[in-house]
Amino acid sequence: MTMIGCITLFCVVSWALVSITFAPGAAMEIFLGMLIPLLVGIATILMVERIYRKESQKLTSFMVKAFLAKMVLYAVYMTLIVGLYSFQPIPFVISFTVYFTGLHMAEALYFRTMFSTR
Repeated sequence: MTMIGCITLFCVVSWALVSITFAPGAAMEIFLGMLIPLLVGIATILMVERIYRKESQKLTSFMVKAFLAKMVLYAVYMTLIVGLYSFQPIPFVISFTVYFTGLHMAEALYFRTMFSTR
């Protein structure tokens, strides 16, 4: 299974388990907290793999630009979700924080492995 398949499977299964077991009334909030970190993580992995294979000298520049773009995207997303959507904000914020942190750690470990094998 690919890295993207692994993180997607982990996120969906963990969302379902947490939603069913601990917070059935906050399933949507937990899902929304998972969604953007997962999609951004997938996009980052795809882009880094492509750039590293074809033009590895451009990877640092891309990573800096991607970091800035992610911060803007996350800020806009958090503002829109918390400001416009009527729901429980605490499960959303906890979910977002956990998935954001976990997925970034998984990306870092994957990239370290990818960079050390070349």
